[in-house]
Amino acid sequence: MRAAVAIGLLFLALPAFAEETPEIDCNNAMTQADMNACAAEDFQKADEALNALWPKVRKAMADWDKTVAESALTTGAEAALLKAQRAWIDYRDGQCEAEGFSAHGGSMEPLLIESCRAELTRKRTQELDALLQMY
Repeated sequence: MRAAVAIGLLFLALPAFAEETPEIDCNNAMTQADMNACAAEDFQKADEALNALWPKVRKAMADWDKTVAESALTTGAEAALLKAQRAWIDYRDGQCEAEGFSAHGGSMEPLLIESCRAELTRKRTQELDALLQMY
């Protein structure tokens, strides 16, 4: 019984011995692994910004459709937005995969892909914001 308690306490203490992942200074990333991690983080932030804006733009387009439907004008703004966004995602992913091929299989490939995805996502966020201002 004492052995079981001792083993149980040992397992409870194991997380205390776990090594913490050091925080990366993305302004001064020195290793390729750090640069890759920072590029992935940059894309994640850009994607979060786009995803925060997306429902606002979609609602604006849906509201536009409702407004013009009442006056018998052609609707379809929201459908066009969805079509464009799906095509843009395919474009972004394909374009960035192509850019990554210059370092295909190498440790720099993730950096190229994630940096490309971050840049194109920021541009798309600007485009969506412009649409939102228009509607």
